[in-house]
Amino acid sequence: MLAGLAMRDGQPVVAFDLFGDLDLQRSGARVVKRDSLTELVDAAAEVTARGVVYGASFENHPALVARLAERHALLGNRPESLRAVRNPARLGAALRDAGLAFPRTLALAPFDRPGRWLRKPLRGGGGTHVHPWRGGHLPAATVVQEEVSGVACSVAAVGDGADAVVLGVSEQLVGEPAFGVRGYRWCGNLVPPRLPSAGLLEQARAICSCVAGAFGLRGLFGVDVVFDGERAWTVEVNPRPTASLEAIEAAHGVGAFAAHLHAFAGELPRGELAHRRAAGKAVLFATEPVVIGDSERWLERGVRDVPHPGERIAAGRPICTVVADGATPEDVMSKLEEQAAALRAELRQREKVAAHG
Repeated sequence: MLAGLAMRDGQPVVAFDLFGDLDLQRSGARVVKRDSLTELVDAAAEVTARGVVYGASFENHPALVARLAERHALLGNRPESLRAVRNPARLGAALRDAGLAFPRTLALAPFDRPGRWLRKPLRGGGGTHVHPWRGGHLPAATVVQEEVSGVACSVAAVGDGADAVVLGVSEQLVGEPAFGVRGYRWCGNLVPPRLPSAGLLEQARAICSCVAGAFGLRGLFGVDVVFDGERAWTVEVNPRPTASLEAIEAAHGVGAFAAHLHAFAGELPRGELAHRRAAGKAVLFATEPVVIGDSERWLERGVRDVPHPGERIAAGRPICTVVADGATPEDVMSKLEEQAAALRAELRQREKVAAHG
């Protein structure tokens, strides 16, 4: 997705990727595939470029970001900002000082604290390894956070180190069985959220301005919030481009990558947020081991993150991404579910044919 945003902005791209999906290889970008983030950084060190932009997971590895900054102009948040904003105690203090909502988050098990709690890894992402906490041993590098009832949303913003502008707000799709996940696992985004969002948008702007100024965030970043109908509770900041951006672009017509580059020149977008259509994306996860068939046809249907023919995907791993737009987020959700069901039926039919020779 990030390579696609850059190329739509007219940028020449070398994409360093763990998957090397079919659509990325057909995109016109030069693709370098490796098996780990460390190997990706090693490979990037050998390439001459005007700048480097990093995506998901690197916020949990500031040492690797530091290595990227040694070789290239870093168009992303620096290691010290990553460490600070990913520290729940520092994030919570900054938000509360600004009068903004942040749930109780503790590094020690709250044996005598009432309420519902979630156990979360400090270096997690996408809701993986997030579980209800009912007591017992708390592993290292884990916190417990009070669970807030409401709609999970993601705010996409761009900052200049002192302030920020919201590019869009999406509803997070979490634990949706239609896409092969349960619990707290993220599996997509809907723009706009399926709720009245006027109050949410104003609070989102205040939150993003606060964290951009407090932690010096620059370029694209995201804030995960839970909206309880009155207040937006920040639960996490992702200080890099976020997965919702392609849906944000489709719904609001913003140029996300251009905004990212301009932010490093000290320029933030101006004007009100425009709304064109509802849009969304969903990641389809394997509920059982699958072998991919003729995925070339998926490209013609607009499927994203397309695996290669013959590729084996283990249960619990992502298969591909489906995208849709429509008049309302409800329309979009129906289209995403239909596409996911069709792809899963196709995969199961292939397994049946293979089993019977």
